[in-house]
Amino acid sequence: MIRVGLGYDLHRLVEGRPLVLGGVTIPFDRGEDGHSDGDALLHAITDALLGASGLGDIGEFFPPSDEKWKGADSRALLQAAWSEARDAGWRIENLDAVIALQAPKFLPWRQAVRDSIAGVLEIDGERVFVKAKTGEGLGPVGKSEAVEAWATCLLSRE
Repeated sequence: MIRVGLGYDLHRLVEGRPLVLGGVTIPFDRGEDGHSDGDALLHAITDALLGASGLGDIGEFFPPSDEKWKGADSRALLQAAWSEARDAGWRIENLDAVIALQAPKFLPWRQAVRDSIAGVLEIDGERVFVKAKTGEGLGPVGKSEAVEAWATCLLSRE
C-alpha cells in the first residue's frame, strides 16, 4: 500500500523571533510568529506525514489552544507524529517540500535543512528534498511579511 500526503503552513514574519526552517535557525531580522517555534516547513511536513498515514493533522496532535505546546520545538513535534506513523507500519519513501520566502536566500541553507529533516526522521538524506521560491515582490511573501511551506510525502506499508 502506498499513500501520498500533502501539508501546508503559513506564518507571519515578525521582529524578535528567530527564523527556523526545517529545524535550522537562519540568520534574519525576523522570524515566524507561532504558538510553537513557528517552523512552517516542519509543520507542513508533519501534516503531510499525518495525512498520508491517516492519523490526523497537526492541529489534532498539538492543538495551539494547549499551553503545553507554547514555544515547542517543531523537531520534537515531527518526531512524535512520525513515531505514531512508523508504529502503524508506515515507511517514508520520499519527502518533497517548497518554501516561499522572499528573503533571506535559502540556497546556502538547503543542505543543512535537508540533513536536519532527515536526522529528525532517521531516514537517508536522499529521501528528502527542499527548494525555495520567492514571492516575486507580490503578496505577503513577496513583501517579506510571511513564509509559506508546502510538503508532500510518499509513504508505504506492506
